[in-house]
Amino acid sequence: TAVGMLGEAARQVGAIGQYGYYEAIDYTPDRVPEGQQMAVVQTFMAHHQGMSIAAIADAVLDGPLRAGFHDDPMVQATELLLQERIPRNVVSTPLFVSAAAATRAQLPDLGEWRNANPWAPTPDTQLLSNGRYSVMMTASGAGYATWRGMAVTRWREDATRDDWGAWIYLRDTVSGEIWSAGLQPTGAPANRYDVVFNEDRVEITQLGLDLETTLEVIVSAEDDAEVRRIALTNLGAKPREIEVTSYVELALAPAAADISHPAFSKLFIQAEHLPTTGALLAHRRRRSPSEPEIWAAHLAVLEGQGVGAREFETDRARFIGRGGDVQAPMAIAGGRTLSGSVGTVIDPIFALKRRVRVEPGRTARIAFWTMVGDSRDQLLVFIDKH
Repeated sequence: TAVGMLGEAARQVGAIGQYGYYEAIDYTPDRVPEGQQMAVVQTFMAHHQGMSIAAIADAVLDGPLRAGFHDDPMVQATELLLQERIPRNVVSTPLFVSAAAATRAQLPDLGEWRNANPWAPTPDTQLLSNGRYSVMMTASGAGYATWRGMAVTRWREDATRDDWGAWIYLRDTVSGEIWSAGLQPTGAPANRYDVVFNEDRVEITQLGLDLETTLEVIVSAEDDAEVRRIALTNLGAKPREIEVTSYVELALAPAAADISHPAFSKLFIQAEHLPTTGALLAHRRRRSPSEPEIWAAHLAVLEGQGVGAREFETDRARFIGRGGDVQAPMAIAGGRTLSGSVGTVIDPIFALKRRVRVEPGRTARIAFWTMVGDSRDQLLVFIDKH
């Protein structure tokens, strides 16, 4: 009925010719002949006619064109984008100059803010947040994470040393060479060290003799979590076996309380290990019913050829060793197997170790997730999801 009404209306205004509908009806006053309200554009576009026929056939025959389109491997590779939800909280980025007076050359590139300098007199910093979970990171790789006003990781302000944060250590199993994904904490020299602060991530790229590492730090837009994904690219002619170890000092308390009495604050954190996923869980025992619940989890996801068993540690003393420090912890420098301690420890950390084999010309990736919630069940859902 609707098609019939449309056809009759088109005939009345002269919009149908020998080969069907004309291309368009122009109602623009400047282009319409004087004394008329419209003008028929008397042309035919064969591909427009074909699109109309194809659309009708697709609707009548239950979508064969759609099915064929989604059978294409290139479409399947990006199909998940069709399921992506619109962000609920979008924060606009203020321009550094007036848009009315600025030329294109003066406007900042909204996709890439700036290159950061890890050797600046004061640390170059970037803040990533979804409104609840926030990460501050400097160009050296140092920084901290907070959740709902509580410190997730331990940090102390020191603009000179800039050496507090969550680290990723790397160790070549053959040569014994040790370095970190950022300049801190090892300070190992690299042939090239680049840091880029983007709107949604921090990227740190280092180039060694024949191995390139790229660290991406992102805060999830949906969940109260961050991911630190490191990509290892073998530029040499021989396979490389690299041990990749994460290290996170846990606070799980208001920053002021952790700073005023850190030894006391550490006594209330309990840790556990989930063998099925290899994830670590930790929570702070509440001292009173009014104290909020806080749980944290740490998970490693490997994309590549893993070697050996997964290892973990929750005791800082065992990780760094007697008289050691985070610049050269005993568990890394000595190539030791992590002890796998859990329960109530004097100085709690999250540490996960994965050994990966990288063939020449190939890239392996490991994503270290840190997640926070107010219940154990919520974190189990996060772990299963990621």
